Amino acid sequence: MSAWLDADWPAPPRVRALTTTRHGLGVSQSPFDHLNLGLRNGDAVESALENRRLLERALELPSLPRWLRQVHGLDVVRFDDAIADAAVADSERQADASVTSTPGIVLAILTADCLPMVVAARDGSEVAATHAGWKGLAGGVLEATIGSMQTAPGDCIAWLGPAAGPQVYEIGEEVRDAFLAHDRRADRRVESAFVATRPGHWLVDLYALARQRLADAGVHDVYGGTHCTITESSSFFSHRRDRNSGRMATLAWIEP
Repeated sequence: MSAWLDADWPAPPRVRALTTTRHGLGVSQSPFDHLNLGLRNGDAVESALENRRLLERALELPSLPRWLRQVHGLDVVRFDDAIADAAVADSERQADASVTSTPGIVLAILTADCLPMVVAARDGSEVAATHAGWKGLAGGVLEATIGSMQTAPGDCIAWLGPAAGPQVYEIGEEVRDAFLAHDRRADRRVESAFVATRPGHWLVDLYALARQRLADAGVHDVYGGTHCTITESSSFFSHRRDRNSGRMATLAWIEP
């Protein structure tokens, strides 16, 4: 099995995007086997750091990834200065999305059921990476990412990486109400992303909700959204499935 899944989209020239899998590289032991890239989910930190080093070498990355301290929020940071790799490695900005226009800067987010998104300018001049848990997705982290880019939304394309799939991702009233409250005029459209299962519970289609949000923000060319982290256990980590789980990374950069 490959250690990563390349984004299936018509990427602009020089733009690279991918999501890692759980096998193909790595030294972590069960239940984090093998390519866990998270530092705060129970795995030995030394193992996760070694996994990061192995991935950096296998991909021949142009710089160390700009890892974030993710908090399921709406903050977006820009990385446009080619700061020293040594400084980056010891610092994680608190945010759930990042943007760059500088070739060689590698953006990184971690997921294990949450939705990873990469956005790129059609001319390859700018790229963004976003971590969208249900709270961030409902709160507007996708829109915040688009709004932080210098590229007009109509000049962007997006890719949705592996996340909890609509056939098995069950949520309760809190989650459904959070999306319905976003725009009461769009209730019927939003409601189509939920399928009732048992009293007070629904299956939710994160991919459909993300496409709706992106379309409203002006991004209409959206790709991906075909994998399920919960059911594809041999390929992906899943917090919902396993509770004690590793983390995949979604990386995006402009080749120098």
